[in-house]
Amino acid sequence: MPFPILHQDTSLIAVNKPEGVAAVPEHAQDPDCLLEQLIRQLGCRLLPVHRLDKDVSGVILYACHADSHRFLNTAFSEHRVRKTYLALVHGNVVPACGTIDQPIREFGSGRMGVSPTGKPSTTDFRVLQRFDNVTLVEAAPRTGRRHQIRVHLYHLGHPIVGDRRYGQRAVQEQFPRLMLHALSIELPHPNGRPFALRDCPSASFHAELARLTGHGQP
Repeated sequence: MPFPILHQDTSLIAVNKPEGVAAVPEHAQDPDCLLEQLIRQLGCRLLPVHRLDKDVSGVILYACHADSHRFLNTAFSEHRVRKTYLALVHGNVVPACGTIDQPIREFGSGRMGVSPTGKPSTTDFRVLQRFDNVTLVEAAPRTGRRHQIRVHLYHLGHPIVGDRRYGQRAVQEQFPRLMLHALSIELPHPNGRPFALRDCPSASFHAELARLTGHGQP
């Protein structure tokens, strides 16, 4: 089934990735990952620039050739990219906004966690809406550690709804998807101009938000 293209030019392509699809191959031969499916769908070469966790939905970029791949990789490594996410978390997040500045390292079996021996990791967040037992927040990572937003919100005491890796598994298994969505991205384009995609929606995210809270898109 064709994936929704948010933007396409000679340097890059942006796609709204659905949850449950790996962004890049998970093993040597992985025709079901988003990258391989897009290559078949578009009939052209694509190179991965960044990743989203398999269970996360939202905007993701791929480069169309080696020069743009190098340019975009440099933009990410030099922290010239701003990404924002929507996350529905368990509990009532008390501060209206804040910054989580906690180092993260891998603990084994793909699980990450806060540790003094980890790599510096920073996430800004602000509350968008509070409900009875859950809170909708916007999160903006300043660094790009694996599972960063998931780990930081879990460390804050507010695991993301539906996150079976971080949180009480018996509780998390009651929800059909991980409630984390990459909403927007801003970065320099290889043509030298600013590039931004904002407010890229997810039908499944907002349908589950409405089911859990009685409210749709904030």
